[in-house]
Amino acid sequence: MQTIFITGANRGIGLELAKQYAADNWRVIATCRNPATADSLRIVKGDVVIYSLDVNDVTEIDLLVDELKKQPIDVLFNNAGVNINKVTSIGDIDYDAWRRTMETNVFAPIRLAWKFKKNVLSSSHKVMAFTSSLMGSIELNRGGNAVYRSSKTALNMAANCLAKELARHGIITAILHPGHVQTDMGGKNAPVTVTDSVIGMRNIIANLTPEDNSCFMNYDAKRYPW
Repeated sequence: MQTIFITGANRGIGLELAKQYAADNWRVIATCRNPATADSLRIVKGDVVIYSLDVNDVTEIDLLVDELKKQPIDVLFNNAGVNINKVTSIGDIDYDAWRRTMETNVFAPIRLAWKFKKNVLSSSHKVMAFTSSLMGSIELNRGGNAVYRSSKTALNMAANCLAKELARHGIITAILHPGHVQTDMGGKNAPVTVTDSVIGMRNIIANLTPEDNSCFMNYDAKRYPW
């Protein structure tokens, strides 16, 4: 059975990933900070195993790595992220919020990917995926929201470096923009449904080749400049 590991699986894109992969008979390892309140996740039908995981807690990560040490992971999907301190001007930045954003959006996914690399290496698919954002593109930057933008730019570079290091082992890394999606973060008036976004990203993951390693793609497979 193929297995996917998802962070931030209690809502939004992470929850939809869990639903769709479970419906296709994948084993889903779904993680979130508080499973007790993840009502929508707990009712997902299929082979879904839920674990408590704060992606910023190294001790929790290490405990889960140890518990899952014999579990191959075909797709490791680093989805958890935050968008706080949405300010227009650099002068209005809350630097503590910026630091927390970098910890969650950059340090956490890279750390987690590295710690679970043996699980991915032992699988058939050997894919790592990162939820990034078009807002991380330097070339397409229109200004504003420097906290979130800079975190995704940093994630893109770090994931790109990781991809190049792990490529020789056969791991393919995809850096994905899910679109402006109808989630708590994107808002109910966003143009892309969470269903369509996840269908698109799953299609990308299913068709990745070594030539796609470290790609930066929209959910519809359009490639974006860094």
